[in-house]
Amino acid sequence: MQFTLDALRAAHALVTRHMAPTPQYAWPQLAARTGAEVWVKHENHSATGAFKLRGAITFIDWVKREYPGARGICTATRGNHGQGQARQAVAAGLTAKVYVPHGNSVEKNAAMRAFGAEVIEFGEDFDTARQEAYRVAEAEGLVIVPPFHPELVRGVATYGLELLSAVPDLDTVYVPIGCGSGICGTILARDALGLKTKIVGVVSENAQTAKLSAEAGRLIETGSARTFADGMAVRVPVAEALAIYGPGAERIVTVSDAEVAEAIRIYYRDIHNLAEGAGAAPLAALMQERETMRGRKVGVILCGGNIDTDWFLTVMSGGVPEV
Repeated sequence: MQFTLDALRAAHALVTRHMAPTPQYAWPQLAARTGAEVWVKHENHSATGAFKLRGAITFIDWVKREYPGARGICTATRGNHGQGQARQAVAAGLTAKVYVPHGNSVEKNAAMRAFGAEVIEFGEDFDTARQEAYRVAEAEGLVIVPPFHPELVRGVATYGLELLSAVPDLDTVYVPIGCGSGICGTILARDALGLKTKIVGVVSENAQTAKLSAEAGRLIETGSARTFADGMAVRVPVAEALAIYGPGAERIVTVSDAEVAEAIRIYYRDIHNLAEGAGAAPLAALMQERETMRGRKVGVILCGGNIDTDWFLTVMSGGVPEV
């Protein structure tokens, strides 16, 4: 998969008809902590509080063109993907059926319902919910929204296009990895712009499927993916994504839940921005590598700010949410 610059600019024109571009700021408070010039891409400022809306905009536009008789979509999510899909599907006159695992974020579930989704809890993790979503989509004649698809990635890539167009001399950008649309979109935007920026993937030490697969050069599932950074809680890798981030990422680093919790605290205390677990993971990775990054110009993707209140209170009191 690759995109021309014209294809990404066309996606950006479509995306920005439905949401405003998000800002990127170089925060001196984060520079003081890391010794690097730190640019934060604020996807937490999107209309759903996360980057996934971008992919939903391009995907639902594609569905309306490719499946003009479609009555609805079906998908699985831990929350942010589902919010974006519900928002765009309902606006396009489609129904949205969304599967989540049992124990999913209460507030993300509520947000999806507010955007018009029918939310169904099924299974113990995302990958089990995803299997059920595929089964139901086929049984009920709904369009399945996979976690990874060219039209999803083309939309998601627009945040990389915005960031790297605004700050083309970034040395390194840290991106969290769940199913892979975010890191793949950033790699593809970099390549379309012809830049040398290094892209570093970030996974939870409790959900290392992307790192293990990239290092082995083949798909490696993990037995579980238990982390409060639910956007990275994936145990089954996506082959199409691995084909891009495997060769395209500079490296993939792991962060602990404790490091992620500390990064959430830093975001709030230093720059008064909310970050959910996956949103804070890139900053956690930068903090881990700050000696190496000292003096460099670095980007971190704050991919979402949709953290449940109880978890946020736990984090801000110095704890780590249990899952």
